[in-house]
Amino acid sequence: MSELVISDLTAEVAGRPILTGVNLTVRSGEVHAIMGPNGSGKSTLSHVLMGRPGYTVTGGSMLLDGVELSTLAPYERAQAGLFLGMQYPTEVPGVSIQSVLRESLVAAGRMGDDLYATLSAEAARVGLDPALVGRSLNVDFSGGEKKRNETVQLALLRPKFAILDEIDSGLDVDALAQVSQRVEEATSEWGLGVIAVTHYNRLLEKLHADVVHIFAKGRILESGGPELATALEESGYAKWVEAAGGDEPAPVAADTDPFADPLGL
Repeated sequence: MSELVISDLTAEVAGRPILTGVNLTVRSGEVHAIMGPNGSGKSTLSHVLMGRPGYTVTGGSMLLDGVELSTLAPYERAQAGLFLGMQYPTEVPGVSIQSVLRESLVAAGRMGDDLYATLSAEAARVGLDPALVGRSLNVDFSGGEKKRNETVQLALLRPKFAILDEIDSGLDVDALAQVSQRVEEATSEWGLGVIAVTHYNRLLEKLHADVVHIFAKGRILESGGPELATALEESGYAKWVEAAGGDEPAPVAADTDPFADPLGL
């Protein structure tokens, strides 16, 4: 069994403190949903875990099976078993999905002879047209196709832990059901541990959360069962934000380029 342990994690962007002491432990097969208002630091947590440039860890630790992630480059974190499903998947002209996955699997020592067949089968499971797997990565894909494609990559790479940053955004009802169901199946298929950042309880109708966390002011304020997500939809975040010391900072404009110098939260 694998374990991802985040302890007293603090981080800043361009000198601005964003994470203010995050404590979270996720084990193989568990699904943890993180819900919070815009500007609370949810996406910052995702980027810090994956090692995106521009985000500076100022305290605490992030241990994946006892290995400190902050000492590893992003590709080393991926090799250690971490996967980030980005809120805004980037387009890579001239590089096909199949090529990306082939190189990733070769680097991991897991390349087989049936990549195209496996890739096509996984695409069909989430409703992604198998004809798209030969096209450039995310180029001219709809928002829903990009999120389906992220899920296909997850299924092929089989990481220990997946951080899904609003994977439900841009999905219609059918696509949401297919994507969330595939992630749910992965938790038992190979023991995938999941951190699902979301605003909506609808994601959790098929991707069943073991724990729901209310995230605001750069940290987890309360944790509970799935009923917490239901209560949250009825009441909103106000009582948690007020109890933690006032309004969240105004959110920065969405950054759609994962390689840009960020100021997003």
